[in-house]
Amino acid sequence: MGEQGASKRVKATNRKSSPEPGRAAGARPARAARQGTRRADTTEKSRAATTEKPRADTTEKPRAAKPESRLAMVRRARRINRELAEVYPYAHPELDFRNSFELLVATVLSAQTTDLRVNQTTPALFAKYPTPEDLAAAVPEEVEELIRPTGFFRAKTKSIMGLSAALRDDFGGEVPGRLEDLVKLPGVGRKTAFVVLGNAFGVPGITVDTHFMRLARRWRWTESDDPVKIEAEVATIFPKSEWTMLSHRVIFHGRRICHARKPACGACPITHLCPSYGEGETDPEKAAKLLKYEKGGFPGQRLNPPPDYPGRPAPPLGAGG
Repeated sequence: MGEQGASKRVKATNRKSSPEPGRAAGARPARAARQGTRRADTTEKSRAATTEKPRADTTEKPRAAKPESRLAMVRRARRINRELAEVYPYAHPELDFRNSFELLVATVLSAQTTDLRVNQTTPALFAKYPTPEDLAAAVPEEVEELIRPTGFFRAKTKSIMGLSAALRDDFGGEVPGRLEDLVKLPGVGRKTAFVVLGNAFGVPGITVDTHFMRLARRWRWTESDDPVKIEAEVATIFPKSEWTMLSHRVIFHGRRICHARKPACGACPITHLCPSYGEGETDPEKAAKLLKYEKGGFPGQRLNPPPDYPGRPAPPLGAGG
């Protein structure tokens, strides 16, 4: 019995130390080795990620243009005015008139039409009604027929007859030379008042018409589309002595070159100062075909232009134009 018990104890010990069926000897150490290797790799990658410096981006990025300063804009705007003075030394009001009353009436009639059409219409009107007293006492239907070519003739008849009556009754038949008096007249706003003040009385003023508004925005003098605000903003850029002639030059340029729909950029003499260059035709030959009035070799807007005007006079009503 002693030998048999010892033999059984030896066999039991051998069973405990033998590997389980299907598991190779040394499997557990091998798996541990693999896990240790994976941990080491992960630790190494983590250490490399935390210690490796990010690569610098060597791609050169375009620099954003700096916004134009107020001072730079003012200098550019004044240079535009100086260069326009060289381009249009003959700039002038493009309405035919012989006195302040004719200029006032012609300016009211110029709303929603061209100065050319007004100039072709007013000779017959002023021949029949040369004074405020005459026009105030006219038969409305007869006035309407005379000014029909200017459009909106009924409303315009009411305005010019109304302002004529006001001049007769309140100002002794004379056109007043003050802004506050002019804007009280029927059909007269700030634009019309400044045309009269600047060209009949020598009082400086900025005439913000559709051309002036368009160019002031294209040249970044203003971002507003309100005429009164534009007038106020532009007035801070230029000395008061320049206001009237500035208006003529800008309007001349807008009518001849910097048009609303097709600006003749390729024929413009101030492209180096224009932040909106390229909005219109840039090819010089094609742009030259877009020029109007004397710049394009065509008649101007006045039937009786000033002596220094380099273009041809406009034809009378019914003779073309």
